[in-house]
Amino acid sequence: MTAKYAQLQAFVSEHSDKFVADLMDWLRIPSIGTDPAHDGDVRRSAEWLRDRFEALGCPVVEIWPTAGQPAVYAEWCSAPGAPTVLVYGHHDVQPVDPLDEWTSPPFDPVVVATEHGARLLGRGAIDDKGQVAFHLLGLAAHLAAVDLDGSTPVHPAVNLKFLIEGEEESGSPHFSELLRANSERLTCDVVLVSDTGMYARETPSICVGMRGLVNGEFELRTAQVDLHSGSFGGAVPNPAHVAARIIAGLHDESGRVRIPSFYEGVREPDASERELMAKLPFDEAEYLRTTTTKILVGEAGWSTLERTWVRPTAEINGILSGYAGTGHKTIVPSSALVKFSFRLVPGQEPPAIAAAFRKWLGEQVPTGVDVSLRFFGDGVRPCLTPLDHPVLQAVVRALTTVFDSEVLFTREGGSGPEADLAEILAVPVVFLGVGLPDDRIHAPNEKAEIPLLLKGAEAVALLWADLGGTS
Repeated sequence: MTAKYAQLQAFVSEHSDKFVADLMDWLRIPSIGTDPAHDGDVRRSAEWLRDRFEALGCPVVEIWPTAGQPAVYAEWCSAPGAPTVLVYGHHDVQPVDPLDEWTSPPFDPVVVATEHGARLLGRGAIDDKGQVAFHLLGLAAHLAAVDLDGSTPVHPAVNLKFLIEGEEESGSPHFSELLRANSERLTCDVVLVSDTGMYARETPSICVGMRGLVNGEFELRTAQVDLHSGSFGGAVPNPAHVAARIIAGLHDESGRVRIPSFYEGVREPDASERELMAKLPFDEAEYLRTTTTKILVGEAGWSTLERTWVRPTAEINGILSGYAGTGHKTIVPSSALVKFSFRLVPGQEPPAIAAAFRKWLGEQVPTGVDVSLRFFGDGVRPCLTPLDHPVLQAVVRALTTVFDSEVLFTREGGSGPEADLAEILAVPVVFLGVGLPDDRIHAPNEKAEIPLLLKGAEAVALLWADLGGTS
């Protein structure tokens, strides 16, 4: 252990109780960005974070309004010649339904002792207030550490900018506009995202890629009203039948998507990347327990992790047609609604996938059936961090130190605003997150492991020193 790390570790340990207390205070603010009834709470959450950045000494701290929920911007750029890092996170949280499945009130956080130390229960504990909060503690630890010449720094060794948005849980509908409007102020060398997790408690890892997204819904209509199945069944088209045939035709027998041109341009992982993924311990039985399913399926020739990280997918998210209440209602429904999503990988572009699906869908719908198709937004592009990027390597060094273990690489199957950050700011995106697969994000009883949040603080404190040449 280096003297610098010993100092950082001691600082984090000494301030851990206050860190938890402050985080619990923030978690009590029900900043549900998707619910207009909580608009005032989202604003209060932004103000809470603004006050904490100001207390740290950040010379520039602002609340940035959007057409939706506010973001918080903080800047500390006092290191000429050093890299500039933009840290991204979000302060809005998911709704809490179903409320009766929580073991404690979602906005009355509690600390529970465990065999691994302690965990914090509450909405936003890990997604993402806890991971934003460890940056506050990590920056304080970095500023408190004595430099090699015996002096205490008065500013970070790197130039830091923080952009903490308030609409991530709503799909970041105004985020790209916010980035474009402030692109000059957000100029940086790299973006660091702390809204992801690790593979497992005993397997520290770094996410190096996220899939993109195209999603929407289509409606099939065959009549203006539902019809009596005895009087008209067998003589009129049934939109539920049509929807079932379309859905069944979306994949072939090997699990590949049948839409022509769907795989054009797909960047497949090379042998070394697949080898890195194969190093991750994968327990199929545990995976099945986590998913509560009985079997694993997917595209032939690819492992489960590869299917969810590096291969594009097509999923049906919901089907609505006819009567689904208690008992029966003998009708031929007049319409069917299908919700769908495509997860994209590097080499795929949302507009091209949307166009290909529109064309394919039109060819599947028989004469006499009207179809309307709607996409939810413009889609999200996939993103991928170059494995040789120097900031990624610095994150590896920091996590290797705090976990005293080899750090592996993962990808995320989900999607977020990271592609907008990379595209609009024209810089790479690097991830540093300490969540766990069982943290129940978006679900009742969300939790964060407090020892891991503290390690996150240690890691970013080491990272700033490394990138600034003061480690």
